[in-house]
Amino acid sequence: MISFLKDILFMQRTYTKDAPLKIGEAIKLQGWVQTRRDHGKLVFLDVRDRTGIIQVVFKASKEVEPVRSEWVVEIEGEVKERPKSMQNLQIPTGTIEISASKLAVLSEAEPMPFPIDTPGHDIDEELRLKYRYLDLRRPRMQKNIKTRSAYITAAREYLASKEFVEIETPMLTKSTPEGSRDFVVPSRIYPGKFFALPQSPQQYKQLLMTAGFERYFQVARAIRDEDPRADRAFEHSQIDIEMSFVTKEDVMALMEEMTIFAIEKIGGKILQKPFPVITYSDAMKKYGADKFDVRTDKEKEEGMLAFAWVVDFPFFKKKKEGKWTFTHNPFSAPLNDEQEQWLLAGKNIEKITALQYDLVCNGLEVAGGSIRTNRSDVLKATFKILGYNEEEIENEFSHMLEAFDYGTPPHGGCAQGFERLLTTFLKEETLREVQAFPQTGQGRTSVMEAPSELSPSQLKELQIEIKKTPKK
Repeated sequence: MISFLKDILFMQRTYTKDAPLKIGEAIKLQGWVQTRRDHGKLVFLDVRDRTGIIQVVFKASKEVEPVRSEWVVEIEGEVKERPKSMQNLQIPTGTIEISASKLAVLSEAEPMPFPIDTPGHDIDEELRLKYRYLDLRRPRMQKNIKTRSAYITAAREYLASKEFVEIETPMLTKSTPEGSRDFVVPSRIYPGKFFALPQSPQQYKQLLMTAGFERYFQVARAIRDEDPRADRAFEHSQIDIEMSFVTKEDVMALMEEMTIFAIEKIGGKILQKPFPVITYSDAMKKYGADKFDVRTDKEKEEGMLAFAWVVDFPFFKKKKEGKWTFTHNPFSAPLNDEQEQWLLAGKNIEKITALQYDLVCNGLEVAGGSIRTNRSDVLKATFKILGYNEEEIENEFSHMLEAFDYGTPPHGGCAQGFERLLTTFLKEETLREVQAFPQTGQGRTSVMEAPSELSPSQLKELQIEIKKTPKK
């Protein structure tokens, strides 16, 4: 009755979702054993693949006796309709079962370090991420990652319909001040010099506007050395967009249309369309923050998504030590010509408003962007306000200043932190629940032990010496 793998290779694989259409036919299944139930002379295995789960019936035998949960198996058998009294209408395959004739074990499995048939919220996160490849088997995580993929696919579909070009930008770049600490990478070829991993594709996407692409996007990785928290991590992905010859309203309208299109494709319910718009000043007066949740308790229970645009942010703010810093990024344009003159003259700094816009949803910032300056004198004046001298500006940003002198069109863009959006849509607590292999809350990688030490030979090749901090 039972055969080895070589005897059943000839038959085409059938996915579990298609089995109900093959009653009376012999099929081959491949997947994981979900559960095992022994009923004397009969053994029942629930077998799952990426499309669902199905019941397989074996006659008790020495071949099926050792098979346990999470073993990977290949099974040949006949699709049979279950008796009406034994049908399970809660699952798509609940009206049928497979009467097995052949079995091959493709991979055995050790006992699981934790249950994977539960939501998993009660399991220590460090343990879950150590065995993330197992944690991802649980139905909740399968749903989350597939929903993420569906959202990105929908966003790509929308942007392609609007004639955007998807372009990748470098992961090894220059360390420049963009708001957070950089992760840096030592160069073997240029000892003592370092690359930086990108906090965002900000400068490259502006250079693409100089290059004449006009409509760019990418699903970009952003890497920032900032303390992890529920809605922030060392690494995140964003849908990054930049457009030439646009106004603030143009960019906001496009981002809003894309968000509605993609969210509704994955079954999201939006509280209000079009999205309301509120100034930063009014948001602070009304909500005490520029990120707010306007939903009622009932709307929260219903899983509604409440979007709103926040506009007219201050360009600059004072740091504790009294120096000016930017509120969002230094590449934004001032609100109007008068404020541009203030910026160039370095006066009325506290009154300058940036053409900045943020999209908030359910109390989270889920997108942000601005109309950028395309003038080298304005960008240079911005960095002077931030405390940079001429030499520092030239060293850090000569590439941008020079590009702006070669016919850069007016442009603007936006980056959507869709992981935050999916976190609230899926009613999860942290970004880590919508990322396949996130860092832990303590900033360590999933599965692999990192950060880790380099070997002496690697340090020697990079000409790096590790000095221990003296004890105080």
